[in-house]
Amino acid sequence: MNFNIDYEKLSDPLYVAKKLISFPSETPKDEGALLFVEEILTFLGFECYRMPSGQINGEGKEALVNNLYAKTGQGKNLCFAGHTDVVPAGNKEKWSTLPYDAQVIDGNLIGRGAADMKGSIAAFISAFARYINEFDKSFCISFLLTGDEEGHAKHGTKTMLPKLKDMGEKIDHCIVGEPTNPNKLGEMIKIGRRGSMHGLLTVYGKEGHVAYPHKAANPLPIMSKFISAISEMNLDQGNEHFQPSNLEFISIDVGNNVSNVIPLKIEAKFNIRFNTLQSERNLINIIQEKIKTVSYDKNIFKWKLDCELSGEPFITEPDDFINLVEESIKNNTGLKPELSTSGGTSDARFIKDICNVIEFGLVGKTMHQIDESIKVKDLELLTNIYYDIIKRYHQNISV
Repeated sequence: MNFNIDYEKLSDPLYVAKKLISFPSETPKDEGALLFVEEILTFLGFECYRMPSGQINGEGKEALVNNLYAKTGQGKNLCFAGHTDVVPAGNKEKWSTLPYDAQVIDGNLIGRGAADMKGSIAAFISAFARYINEFDKSFCISFLLTGDEEGHAKHGTKTMLPKLKDMGEKIDHCIVGEPTNPNKLGEMIKIGRRGSMHGLLTVYGKEGHVAYPHKAANPLPIMSKFISAISEMNLDQGNEHFQPSNLEFISIDVGNNVSNVIPLKIEAKFNIRFNTLQSERNLINIIQEKIKTVSYDKNIFKWKLDCELSGEPFITEPDDFINLVEESIKNNTGLKPELSTSGGTSDARFIKDICNVIEFGLVGKTMHQIDESIKVKDLELLTNIYYDIIKRYHQNISV
């Protein structure tokens, strides 16, 4: 593919970000986004390794997800991790500009993925491009980039880590470029995340005609009791680093398209975001025990609980590397960032198994929204922060 790259502009994060945003890489489509990054990194002296995963229709004809690992230098490995996939643009007519045109309006770069997280990828690339003449390869800089973070993440970072192990690659410290700042760049570093567990609760009754309810057993009122009881639970009070765990029901469905039939079953989906006071097994036990306290005819109605863990809670304890990042942020913004575990999940939940990982990126106020945008001056400022982190890492390789 010919990307018409102006290599003299690689130190300009706005140039790189606009090019990246122009690829409509809605999960799991890549549309050339990672190939574009690979071409740039190859030019900058990185060794690049493609790590595709998954197959379309199981036929083995084409990789479903593109992933890329790139490295340069030797020794201690500072990795930047991120994703080039984005959520769908939604109603394009409501955007101020086409979502993949990457236009600057009133000092804001507008485009799908600007905040989450093509802007931070561009900032790190440009930070290295500015540092390249100082880089003596006495340490390693790497990129761990996936095209499957916004979806189920089954063919992204999770599949790359075993491949890195097989290659003998060791990452010492990792920065994930998620948009961590709520309102102002420099406010917040994520040093951990709550765990996430999906649940499906099914209640079975007996199907029948609504005119003859005595011949049927309607599972809807029973599910209503279950949902009320479960929703009222207080899972915990949180701890020093984490807010309280919470369970939220997100859908209730009977799949009933007619008006005169009592359904056979009803399903309710929920999600739990939980802290380090909880575990998957403990949460399942809590829900099961709560259901057992509900009054209903156990001879007629049956229920089933299915759960899927999508990530364990974790925390990176403050250390010299976090101090280094804090210093770089304060040096460039004047702010002392809060060390937080708030928010949803990210690929840090996988990376934490191989090294200390933190998250720091742009302001996330508009991510996943119509007119997703970042301030151009924030993009430049983040590039300066990343540059400062690389430089300090070089000076403190023993961290």
